[in-house]
Amino acid sequence: MSSYTAKQIAEILEQDDPRMNLRTVRYYTQIGMVPPLELFGNKRVYTDKHIHYFRAIITLSRTGETLASIQETLKKLSPEDIEKISKQMELYESSRIIENETLKITDDVILTISPRISAELKQKVIDSVSQVLRGEN
Repeated sequence: MSSYTAKQIAEILEQDDPRMNLRTVRYYTQIGMVPPLELFGNKRVYTDKHIHYFRAIITLSRTGETLASIQETLKKLSPEDIEKISKQMELYESSRIIENETLKITDDVILTISPRISAELKQKVIDSVSQVLRGEN
């Protein structure tokens, strides 16, 4: 298990989101957005688990969630779910949202398609997914 200082965590997270500075890391820790620090020897440190929490916070904030609702959401989720959310952070980068086309097929299926895909191929993908959802072969 890796251990990090608050400064190291801030440096890692600033690569993901420039707003994640040392002050923000300490604030989120203070208000309980992330789990309590872990003891490592006689020091309290951040771990990879904390990085997942911070990245999940970044991801959820990019979807428009408020800090209060993010905090409530994180309390209800398992560590595995938090890690899964943290790994989806890149899907919510503003450049991807602007460049790609997102299509809602059903309430449970949303496709994000690159503009590099031809209109014909895009339609085939949409039709194929729709057929699968209807149970057709």
